[in-house]
Amino acid sequence: MTPAVAAVALAAIVVLPWALGGGTSALWRAAGGAAAFWPLIAGAAATLVLAWRGNDRATAYVSGASVLWAFATGFAAGPRGPSFGIGAGITLFALTVCFARAVARRGAFKGDPTVATIVVVIAALLAIFIFFPVGKVLAAALFDAKGQIAPALAVERLIATDVWGLGCFGGGTHCGVAINSAVLATVVGLGSTLIGLVLALVVQRGGRRYAGIAKVMSILPIVTPPFVIALALVVLFGRTGLVTGWLDAWFGIGRSRWLYGLPGVSIAQLLTFSPIAFMLLHGALGAISPALEEAAQTLRASRWRVFRTVTLPLLRPALANAFLLGFVESLADFGNPIVLAGNYEVLSTKIFFAVAGAQHDPGRAAALAVVLLGLTMVAFWLQQRWIGKLSYVTVTGKGDSGLHSLLPRPLWIACFGTAAAWIGFTIVCYAVILTGGFVKDIGRGDMTLTLHHLSQGFGIDTSSAATMFVGSAWDSLFTTIEVAAVAAPLTALVGLLSAYVITRHRFVGRKAFEFLTMVSFAIPGTVIGVSYIVAFNVAPLELTGGMAILVLCFVFRNMPVGVRAGIAALAQIDRTLDEASSTLRASTVRTLFKVVLPLLRPAILATLVFSFTHAMTAVSAVIFLATAKYNLATVYIINRVEAGEYPLAIAYSSVLIFLMLAVLLAVQAAVGETRLGRRATPVLVTGG
Repeated sequence: MTPAVAAVALAAIVVLPWALGGGTSALWRAAGGAAAFWPLIAGAAATLVLAWRGNDRATAYVSGASVLWAFATGFAAGPRGPSFGIGAGITLFALTVCFARAVARRGAFKGDPTVATIVVVIAALLAIFIFFPVGKVLAAALFDAKGQIAPALAVERLIATDVWGLGCFGGGTHCGVAINSAVLATVVGLGSTLIGLVLALVVQRGGRRYAGIAKVMSILPIVTPPFVIALALVVLFGRTGLVTGWLDAWFGIGRSRWLYGLPGVSIAQLLTFSPIAFMLLHGALGAISPALEEAAQTLRASRWRVFRTVTLPLLRPALANAFLLGFVESLADFGNPIVLAGNYEVLSTKIFFAVAGAQHDPGRAAALAVVLLGLTMVAFWLQQRWIGKLSYVTVTGKGDSGLHSLLPRPLWIACFGTAAAWIGFTIVCYAVILTGGFVKDIGRGDMTLTLHHLSQGFGIDTSSAATMFVGSAWDSLFTTIEVAAVAAPLTALVGLLSAYVITRHRFVGRKAFEFLTMVSFAIPGTVIGVSYIVAFNVAPLELTGGMAILVLCFVFRNMPVGVRAGIAALAQIDRTLDEASSTLRASTVRTLFKVVLPLLRPAILATLVFSFTHAMTAVSAVIFLATAKYNLATVYIINRVEAGEYPLAIAYSSVLIFLMLAVLLAVQAAVGETRLGRRATPVLVTGG
């Protein structure tokens, strides 16, 4: 197998164009005077000969050195050198596989070449598409506009008053952008956690009649673009909004711009991220063993005491995770602040305008990205400190029975009232979005039904022999679907292969590999976008302006979801199935494709759906990467909002929501739903 892979590398060097955009092969370039290619050609040929002879140690050294040489000479050539194309990609991939297989044959990875190939290739991809760009953006903060290293300027950028200023706390009008972002993220983190807990308590402890809320609330964040709620709030509470006009007409409350700033962004992000906190806390509440609460009641503890001393402490990890998710998502959110922030500057929009604004300053954007990444890392550290090393296990190998404790009646009434008000408000916001694109001008109260906005974006001309898609939004929708359709299976493949080697095999560095696969989850999308612009804008890894960079961004941004889904699914599949396959002398590849993957069908489809829908609705990272040729749906909508074309933006958002719902319903119909029975349904509270 290894000689065949080495032959592929050598063939790519001889035949395929080395550089991006075509041209000659590496062999022809070497013959034409590019002497740096000769060591690579010699290394690929030596790898083939050594692999054929079975000299694994030398094969590992030569193939590994050849890959390093290719990257070293590529970067040494600078921006004027050739960018890696199809020839370079196949050559480097094949040589990396040769290295992995040779290392495995030397005893690493317990001698399993398949596991070695998966680990080495994915680790190399993570190094190139996560750690290299993030490292490059960290380094970019050290350079001035002329490309000269300037440590003093970097420090000035990082500690500038407009970043860390506290003027708003001392009588001034504005705080620094980092302080604004931290305040907003804290408000949203705490608020979304509280709302999520209230909703989870109502659903989990309120009986089956409220189970439908769980399904609706779990779907909302999947199908909703991140800025849709902001559009609805503008229509309702903007200066010319429906509610604003009604209050002015009936109560004389003057029109104002209170929505634009911290209040508006906070409300929009709470509506957007509270469902995520709800899903997390809903699962955590359901996982608490009823026996613990029943034991407390047996000791004559009141409902308040059970809730305060048993239920809440056991929810501590889930509460911390819910706050962390809200905090990080708020920091990374771009869609809601770009619509509602006004003069309240936050890091995500500030970074965007430093890259795409009139004052083009990549160094400042890099410095702000460093600050944003630092705030995220601090949040992760504080979460771990708060949870501590205590055990929160409540489900053991012993059988569990019993019923969860009922909530104290005052708490139940407060939770139910809050949940009803919040869900009602959410319904109104979504009603605005789902109807606003089909009336003449919902913002001004003109509810005359019309398809003008829909035809403006998605018009179809059937007057000629061929059907023509004449709407202005078709190109962005087709591009988005194409990118999402390519990225989703790649995300599932990389994520589930990583999960397989993490859960089913033991090798040196397994924990480190698992950590590497999860790092991108902790990096805000805005930082990923800026880092890709900085790292992949010049040779040898020149990707900006094309479709490939969009696909790669989605694959490695969403990869942790595939990894966690795969790990969770594999934990429910007995290892003896793998062992039985191995006993019958099946290879690791055969076991993986014939035994493991068929049993992972729900996890595969879940990862595909998440990756597809997230690629369809993401904006914070790809706002920096989209171009006129490869424009995406969310970027198109943002541009329409900036141009004041709210009806068209709302109509497009409705189309995206319905499209995502159709995808989810189709998958649910194909996969079905697993149901777990309970001994009984808790009885609603009837007394104090």
